[in-house]
Amino acid sequence: MTTDDGAEIYYKDWGDPDAQPIMFHHGWPLSSDDWDAQMLFFLAEGYRVIASDRRGHGRSSQIGTGHDMDHYASDASAVVEHLDLRNAIHIGHSTGGGQVARYVAQYGEPQGRVAKAVLVSSVPPLMVQTDANPEGTPISVFDGFRSALAANRAEFYQAVASGPFYGFNRPGATLSEPVVANWWRQGMTGSAIAHYEGIKAFSETDQTEDLKAISVPVLVTQGDDDQVVPYKDASLKQHELLQNSTLKIYEGYPHGMLTTHADVINPDLLAFIKS
Repeated sequence: MTTDDGAEIYYKDWGDPDAQPIMFHHGWPLSSDDWDAQMLFFLAEGYRVIASDRRGHGRSSQIGTGHDMDHYASDASAVVEHLDLRNAIHIGHSTGGGQVARYVAQYGEPQGRVAKAVLVSSVPPLMVQTDANPEGTPISVFDGFRSALAANRAEFYQAVASGPFYGFNRPGATLSEPVVANWWRQGMTGSAIAHYEGIKAFSETDQTEDLKAISVPVLVTQGDDDQVVPYKDASLKQHELLQNSTLKIYEGYPHGMLTTHADVINPDLLAFIKS
């Protein structure tokens, strides 16, 4: 489908159209393919599963504008309205969690389309260090991401996937070459400018008010060995700001735990959805 400003958004829509929908929102710099293990699991459980590629990511068009959280949420809403999804569960990972928070707060709840939400290893309320957020990550770290991406995106993505994202850099960890290759493939399919500008979107967008505005039940979950999004500045704060949340922290799990520990995470997500 095409947004009002001309971005072509690719999406997957599997399952019984009358079943309760679950929409998945992927992290940076990936695509809806990052949800394969979850989409097949929930499809088998009888749900309708939907996932889209964020603008400039995956198979969506490489539009040169709109790489910010407002457009991410607006695009998600456009897909929801295009498919007329109601009573939906929205699940976001990392940057996708920010997308879910803004979508639910500004579109989904006001329109009465959302039943529940899940934030997995997500970026809200604010990643970057500021005077008001002194425990945040210094801006120099994100400047380093931008420099590395601009200098050699392929090399940078290889380093992220084989290192901190899945915790493959930890002592005793077993690196999975296929998992790294799949992350790299998804990243390199997208647009360099979307990924470059997306760093600002996921690190510098203050979503405190988004979280405060959400009243539907929300599951907040993260691994305490997340080397990408520090959990004390993310999930713990999300749980404090949300009106109706359940917090689950996994000991030793990495940022990419939806892939490395899908056998544990998927049933836990199902239990929350059914609760």
